[in-house]
Amino acid sequence: MSGSGSADEILDIVDAEDRVIGRAPRGEAYAKGLRHRCVFVRVEDAEGRLFVHRRTATKLVFPSLYDLFVGGVVGAGETYDDAALREAEEELGVTGLPRPEPLFRFLYDGGAGRTWWSAVYQVRCDLPVRPQPEEVAWHAFLPPDEVERRLAEWEWVPDGLAAHERFLAHRRAG
Repeated sequence: MSGSGSADEILDIVDAEDRVIGRAPRGEAYAKGLRHRCVFVRVEDAEGRLFVHRRTATKLVFPSLYDLFVGGVVGAGETYDDAALREAEEELGVTGLPRPEPLFRFLYDGGAGRTWWSAVYQVRCDLPVRPQPEEVAWHAFLPPDEVERRLAEWEWVPDGLAAHERFLAHRRAG
């Protein structure tokens, strides 16, 4: 997942039930496959278009891939809710964003030690966005039909695809 923190950023390490069992620097958590926490924020504008972006080539995880969410790791001692707002404002380059609405959580497991508890949120952004150049190589607000087309054409971050599939199921379930 994304995020502007360095490899030295301290993360809570959690168990399979999302209980904190320790702390470690982000770089160590990634290198050793330690389970941690992340937030995914689905951002729509007033017209219902979805914020989509391509990650920079310098990202620690999933460089240069497209993403349907903004977000990142939850810092040690930070709540999911606080991390969702912080990460959304940082990545979008805005201040004064409404607090993202929590939708659900799931345990992402991409294999090879890539596992994290994932809290999914949604928020409407009516502010002009100025994404961080060190996080975002390209961005646009795309209408739903174009997003659907691009899912088959572009290479997407796997955790974001997992979150997107769960989001669609969540929305269908009402």
